[in-house]
Amino acid sequence: QEQLVESGGGLVQPGGSLRLSCAASGFTFSKYAMNWYRQAPGKEREVVASITSAGGSTNYGDSVKGRFTISRDNVKNMVYLQMNNLKPEDTAVYYCNALTITGWDSFIEYWGQGTQVTVSS
Repeated sequence: QEQLVESGGGLVQPGGSLRLSCAASGFTFSKYAMNWYRQAPGKEREVVASITSAGGSTNYGDSVKGRFTISRDNVKNMVYLQMNNLKPEDTAVYYCNALTITGWDSFIEYWGQGTQVTVSS
């Protein structure tokens, strides 16, 4: 059974750091691009960071560039999100997503259950 399990969320003060982890199982992890999304109350889910299947390329949302770093370990089937200089506006539920393209208009994706990150003094 395909599964993504996030961990590492919590309460942190502004300017602090957190490292989110996502453990993947039940599918060929190395064939999937991995993404971190977040959703704040009353807002749409937005992509935060992405990394290609081999880890050779990353992309970030404008609001987190220079503060967040995505990485992956294809031996351990893990993806990470290092978050530094956290701001109150980073408060959201963070979701791990796995995505692979199977055809010109088809794809397979999996989602984790989410982990809460709260930035507050």
